Parts: sequence; structure tokens; C-alpha cells
Amino acid sequence: MNFRRAAVAFVLTLSASSSAFTVLPHQSVYRHAASTTELQAAEVKRLPGSAVEIEIPVPGDATKAAYDKVVTELSKTISIPGFRKGSKIPPPVLEQAMSAKGGRNALKVQAINELTNQLVESTLKEQALEPIGQPALTIPPEELADSYTPGEPLTLPVKCDVWPEIKWHDPIEGQEKAYTGLTGTYSRKPFDQEKMNKALSDLKERYATLEPISDTSHKLQMGDACTVTMVGYMAAEDGVSKGEPLPNAASGDNVEVVLGEGRYMEGLVEGLIGATVGETKLISVSFPEALRDKSLAGKRAIFDVTVEEASKRSVPEVTDEFANTVRAGLTAEGLHAELRKAIDEEDAKEFAPARNQALMQGLADRLEVEVPDTLITNQAREKFAVMMSEMRDNGTADEEIKELISQENFLKYKDVVKPQIEKDFKVSMATDEVARLEGITVPDFQVEEQMENIRKDAGKDEEFDEKMIRAKVETTLVRNAVMDWLAEHSTLEVKYEDPEEFDEALMEQLADGSLEREKKLAEESAASGVVDAEVVE
Repeated sequence: MNFRRAAVAFVLTLSASSSAFTVLPHQSVYRHAASTTELQAAEVKRLPGSAVEIEIPVPGDATKAAYDKVVTELSKTISIPGFRKGSKIPPPVLEQAMSAKGGRNALKVQAINELTNQLVESTLKEQALEPIGQPALTIPPEELADSYTPGEPLTLPVKCDVWPEIKWHDPIEGQEKAYTGLTGTYSRKPFDQEKMNKALSDLKERYATLEPISDTSHKLQMGDACTVTMVGYMAAEDGVSKGEPLPNAASGDNVEVVLGEGRYMEGLVEGLIGATVGETKLISVSFPEALRDKSLAGKRAIFDVTVEEASKRSVPEVTDEFANTVRAGLTAEGLHAELRKAIDEEDAKEFAPARNQALMQGLADRLEVEVPDTLITNQAREKFAVMMSEMRDNGTADEEIKELISQENFLKYKDVVKPQIEKDFKVSMATDEVARLEGITVPDFQVEEQMENIRKDAGKDEEFDEKMIRAKVETTLVRNAVMDWLAEHSTLEVKYEDPEEFDEALMEQLADGSLEREKKLAEESAASGVVDAEVVE
């Protein structure tokens, strides 16, 4: 049994109503009435929770046309003694036949549904309302049929949730826009000074200069550079004698070597310290374990290394003159600032989720949005179904899961997750609105790069809705871009915390306490038949 599918199927029926209907394309009955009767405008009443109640006036021509259509179609399919199938059957006879089968006012009910399907969609469009979920008559068709007389005007009372409007609060003092100047706090690691030092060192190394050493008696030392010829052999069993010659690729002529720590295979630089031009030294080395050539990785080798040339290597200091060499007009202070910013921005990517959470909280506080109950219900259904499936995957017995899948438990669960769903929806609407107002978009090539990665991960045999996935990718990229824009126009407080300074004992204590609370909550939930929200999340 597929419990995810079963749970989804169940929760989809939780809020079903007998008065719900399917909105169909505008048909010809009402169009005909519109051409012969002056139509009245629908009355729209705004309700809490981003809902509307609409009273749709239906002229007499339309009520008669809808009823006649139902009569004609039913006459083609129903069998009544004394009438040939497909012949025109008087409406009273049809009504009596349907009533005998328990369908009192059946023709009128069908006519009302016909009118509803024809009128609701066009009325919503005329009123510039975007529905969420299925609109529904506030009076059941069976009850409305008691006052329905074909040829007489009728009012259809409809209620539905609609897409809400955003209402921004007044801008923060000193700000022109309601969504700039957001405040909040998030934590991240301190600036990585070690990475900064490494970046500066690497930059200076790129601009190092070489000055040939003419003194043939000069002994090589750390910081010098030299050109050597290397002939390599595998180390014999004793580790110090030459064995089989190494492949040509492992040897070489005119090899440039800079005498610095950690640059080459272990032992090479150390073996060259003190050598002079023209001297050949027997140097024992160890190939790195991570060497691409696995036949040599981690092995010992012996090299005959002849020093051909020697040079004095000078690494520049970071001065204004040096910075100007890197880029015209750049100063030493500017160089340090640019490097620091680049390193900090790179490290900050790791903490973008924490930053975005702070921005989203600030953004949610800057607007008012009534979240439709239909949307909350749909989101809760999905979460509830996924939770049931995950519980089974984690070993919960099938019988326990079946007991949890009930309307009562779903409604309790919905109340628990409602605040988070509302917040997520508000943030989602706000970020989309900021993107629209500020003209924030993403280039097509960025979307395509993400799509290409998804295709590779999916494989050739796996099918997916590319149009839907592309829309989600684009939405995600745009919202990330909005968060970056908001961060530049906000005043978030950053708390720099070094993970190494955390009290491990305290963390363990907090973890144990959290586990104990979860266990207690799970026991309480099991006793009441309700799955706790913390377990869900």
C-alpha cells in the first residue's frame, strides 16, 4: 500500500462540499440572454480571510434557457413508459419521474448548476478577482431550487477565496520604501583572517621577480629559485637505492623549482637546500597519496637532480606602488579592502540561509496580507500527507498510521502549522512584489544552467515536467536575487560567533534536553491521537 498516495487521497476529501462545483468555460445560454436582456452587475462583498461573496443576478431568459437545455438533454437519455426514447418529454413528466427516484427538483438543480458553471468564471474576471480553490454556492442548489422558476430572474449567491492584495505599512523613518531598511539579527563565523593572509601571499607570489645569481658558489636557500634536470627511479627495497627508472613524465629537463614549504613532493625542496649550480644531488622523495597517477601515489622514489641555474627570488610588499601594478589607480588600502570584501562575500554564502531568515522575518512584519483558508488547507494537506509517509518510512506501524489519518487529527494539525504557512505565504507574496517593483530578474542563461544540472541529475530515463520545473527554478533564482537586494538595502546586525568557542558540554546538555522534550511530546501526542508539530517539522 502506498501510504503517501493514500494519505493524499484522504486529505483531499476533508473539505469537500456538496455545493462545490467545477468552473467551466462560459457557454452559450448566458450569452444568448445577454443579447436579449439588459444585465445587472454582480454585487461583491469582501469577507475576512481574503474571501468574497458574490450575488450574481440571472435574468429570466437565462433561467429559462438553462432549464430548457436540461430538459432537452435529459429527454435524450431517460426512458419513460409511453414516450419514445429521444422524443420531447414534457418537463412535468420528467420532474415526476426524477422525483420518483428520489430526485426532487432534479431538473431545477441541474439547471442551477448549469448557470453556475456558466456565470461564475466570467463574473470573477469582470470583477478582476483571481480565485483560489473552488467557488461554491452559499445556498445548496437543492434549497435554491425551491425558489427557482424558469423564466423568472434568479440570484446566485457564491462565495470563494481570492488572491489577496498586499498592504504595505508606512516606510520606516528615513526610508522611502516600506520594504527597505529592514532590521534583524543573524549569526555567522568571524572573518577568516587566515584565508585573507593566504590570498595576499598568493597575490604577491604572482608578482615575484627573479634575479640570476652569478656566484656559482652560492648555496641555495629557502626563498631562492632554480632550474634543474631531474632523472627519477623507483626506490629499491632498502628505500635509499635506485630501482626501476620512472616514466619519462616523472622526470624532466629545465624544471623550475621555487624553494618553499609545501610546494612539491615531500623531500625535493629539502634536498636542494645547500646545493650549488652544476651540482648533482641524490634526493629521496615521497609521491603524494592524492597523485593522479595511482601507480606512483604514496610511493618512494630517488632522483638525480642537477642544478642548472639559480636565481634570487624577491616577493614584493603590499605598497601603493605594488597595488598600482595590480590595477592602475589602486592603492594598498584599496587592495586590502577589495580582497577582504571578496573573501567575506564568499564566506557569507554559507550563511545566506540565516541571513535570508532574518530578512524574511523583517519583510513579513512590513506588510498585511489576509491568507485565504483554501491555501492554508491545501498546504496543510500536503504537509500532513508527507508526514504520514515519512512516519511509515521511519518505522511507524501501518495500523498506527491508519488511526492517525482522520479528519479530526488533520484539523488539529492544520491549526498547528497554520502560523508558519501564513508567514511563508506572506514572504512569498512580498518577495514577488519587490521583484516586480524593483525590476529584479535573472538572465536566461542562469536558469538554463540550473536546468542542465537537473537534467544530468535526473538521468536519461527519468521523466519530469520540464515546464513546471523551469518555472520553479526561475522563481527560486529571482527570490534569491530579491534577498540579495534587500540585504544591500537593510541594516541587519551580524553576530560573529566562532564555532570552536562553543561550550561542548552545554551543547550536549541542550541536545539531551531537546530529545527528552521531543520524546515527551511524542508520548503525549500518541495518547491523544495527534501528531505533534515538532515531530512534523
